[in-house]
Amino acid sequence: MDGFDMNASEKAEASELQRMIAIEQQKAQFQAQVHNFTDVCWDKCMDSPSSKLDSRTETCLVSCVERFIDTTLTITNRFTQMVQKGAH
Repeated sequence: MDGFDMNASEKAEASELQRMIAIEQQKAQFQAQVHNFTDVCWDKCMDSPSSKLDSRTETCLVSCVERFIDTTLTITNRFTQMVQKGAH
């Protein structure tokens, strides 16, 4: 008997563990991207920190993040299309 033989239950547990790891990796990637958005948009939009955001700074921050999200979605969709075309 080989030490690497797995029964159906062990295979199901391993598969579930891999799924959970993939989900956690996606969460980490999302958090890293949000952190990147924050850094870039903060540097772009903040002239000098104060206790409140003025409307100009708030508008800049919102627009900056929306541009990043739109760009990320466009790139992701284009990549998905390329992968699907390559699979056919």
